[in-house]
Amino acid sequence: MKVSRNRFMPRRCACAVLLALAAGAVLADDDPLQEPGHDGDPRPYKSYGAAALEIATFQLLLNRVDHAFVRPDDYGVSVGSIRRNLHSSWVVDRDPFEINQLGHPYQGSVYFGLARSNGLTFWESLGFAFAGSAVWEIAGETTPPSRNDQITTSFGGSFLGESLYRMANLVLEQGYGLSPRWREAAAAAVSPPLGFNRYVRPGRGSGIWPSNSPEIYARLQLGVGGVSHRNVGPSQAPHRNEVSADFALDYGLPGKPGYTYRRPFDYFLFRLRLSNIQGIESLASRGLLWGAPYAPGRNVRGIAGLYGSYDYLAPQLFRVASTGLSLGTNAQWWVADGLALQGHASAGVGYTSTGTVRASTSGQYNYGFAPQAMLMLRVIGGEKIALDLAAREFFNGKLTSPETGGTDRVFRGDATLTYRLSGRHAVSLKYITSRRTFAFANVPERQQRRDTIGLYYTWQPFRGSGAVEW
Repeated sequence: MKVSRNRFMPRRCACAVLLALAAGAVLADDDPLQEPGHDGDPRPYKSYGAAALEIATFQLLLNRVDHAFVRPDDYGVSVGSIRRNLHSSWVVDRDPFEINQLGHPYQGSVYFGLARSNGLTFWESLGFAFAGSAVWEIAGETTPPSRNDQITTSFGGSFLGESLYRMANLVLEQGYGLSPRWREAAAAAVSPPLGFNRYVRPGRGSGIWPSNSPEIYARLQLGVGGVSHRNVGPSQAPHRNEVSADFALDYGLPGKPGYTYRRPFDYFLFRLRLSNIQGIESLASRGLLWGAPYAPGRNVRGIAGLYGSYDYLAPQLFRVASTGLSLGTNAQWWVADGLALQGHASAGVGYTSTGTVRASTSGQYNYGFAPQAMLMLRVIGGEKIALDLAAREFFNGKLTSPETGGTDRVFRGDATLTYRLSGRHAVSLKYITSRRTFAFANVPERQQRRDTIGLYYTWQPFRGSGAVEW
């Protein structure tokens, strides 16, 4: 599934998300008695027909725009092309990495958001995103339907879309000092489908969705990073330092009395890093699909279960993206008065793709289901200081994809030391390492690496440094 090859589209969407946020049970998703309906009716309003119509209209408009402006033109759909695609085998397409792994998930988040803002539950909206993606693969393009696009659009789009939907509703619900008009604008920037339905069909399924007051930690960092170590491997990308903006949000941290995890993404983390070089340098959304809290002792609170994730990394020299499912846990431990440890650990399988930026030869990519893992640790020292450590690893994509031509393994690690100056203002020192080990035929290089050290101004909109009291 191809969206328009305008590569600036995902960057504009990401910038809108960042600026707006800075301004301001098993398969049973939402509790029907809690979700608002039309004119204050506590019964939920939902419209499957409106969701389907809006998705179909969006696809029609997108197809016409792509047909008019994108070259080569793969959008001159006809009865013959639809019939051919219905009888065609599904393939792995070779569209540009940013289109497949960033544009497609964002398009899927639009499908998901249109369904969600018509009152549908998380699982129903995921089904609409899956169906919408299949329709586009068959009737939105003339090229053969792509199975990698079907996965990233429907599942990656849903995991990204639910985070955007929740964050937009949080702005509407909490306000954060914004006037009603600016709340609506900020929410629409974060989740355009929600903003659209709140404008054209106010008070219906687009009513403010109840967050149940989750414990939240957020920060925005602006700074400059210099390269401390670099091994370009087969990449011909130029050597440049970067100016970057880094946004992080943790929603539903464990330990808050009375908060439950009965709905998908009652806990999630969202990460967005923008760079003057790549645009979107990294994007991640990871949420608890199904799980339960635990409390093994007086000083420990946690949650454990099944997480859904979407990850995209582009550290100048190479790119990796993954849509996956993992088993894992989040926990907080009060070690002593004023000293807390927060952590996350998960491991699972994702549909993963890798590729070299400006590769010296062709064929330097992998697609396939592959193991993945994530570890995070946060050491919180009172109100003043915090140390964040994180590591993500994506393993060999050839594991279940024999058509790929090599082996691949990507590691991303970062360490951030933050010191609060006063109020919401802090300063941070950040180290990031991005490493790739691979083997491709006719490519003598075997490694790529890029390490940076940066100094950042940090804005923390909430009191404290993220530790949950109980």
